[in-house]
Amino acid sequence: MQQPIIGIPCDVKMVGGLPFHAVGEKYIAAAAGGVGGIPVLIPSLGSAAPLREYLKFVDGVLLPGSLSNIEPHRYGGQASRQGTLHDPARDATTLPLIDLLLQEGIPLLGICRGFQEINVALGGELFQHVQEEQGFGDHREPDTQNLDEMYGLAHALHLQPDSLLKSWLGQDEVRVNSLHQQGIKRLADRLVAEGVADDGLVEAYRVRDAKGFAYGAQWHPEWKYWENPVSMAIFNAFGDACRARRASRQG
Repeated sequence: MQQPIIGIPCDVKMVGGLPFHAVGEKYIAAAAGGVGGIPVLIPSLGSAAPLREYLKFVDGVLLPGSLSNIEPHRYGGQASRQGTLHDPARDATTLPLIDLLLQEGIPLLGICRGFQEINVALGGELFQHVQEEQGFGDHREPDTQNLDEMYGLAHALHLQPDSLLKSWLGQDEVRVNSLHQQGIKRLADRLVAEGVADDGLVEAYRVRDAKGFAYGAQWHPEWKYWENPVSMAIFNAFGDACRARRASRQG
């Protein structure tokens, strides 16, 4: 059986005054090495994107993290502060794509921004600045240029008794990195919390009624995934679902 095709939607970034479609290498590396797939980048063309055509050849989709935030009008939030980075073309691509993937039962994994996108696509809401909300901690990355420190384990993730992650790992609690300031304000009705941080912020979920694998992680499991059992548990499960999808399409 051929390796599964893993679609990864792009950010749209300005480089030298021109728009470029790009994905961080760490997500591509994780899709290839951690998931065991063949990564294919999906340009963010917004309403012009042939979304249903993508579904004909992908066996799974990984929604990567990004420096940009989802535009708050997408979830009924207040206007962002001046200087906030947005990517409306990605929003206009990924949000409808999520609905189609769930309709078709195509495996879906959201990381960081991708985690937030699934929640928004299904009707949930976001905090724009978690650290300013009463009762919540500061989930932003440490002020350092050292990547190992930036992506170092930052806090506990408490796994729900019926969570898939607990069944994969056999543990009630793990530790994860933390590099975000947006987070779940209201979890969409179709999502089931899998794990929460010490302050109660939801940082892992599954889609309740999904026809196939559909999972989200607020942290960055792609970072040195090969050294982290939590990352490998997620990528192995996603990879198995993508391989099963590939096998059913070839059969």
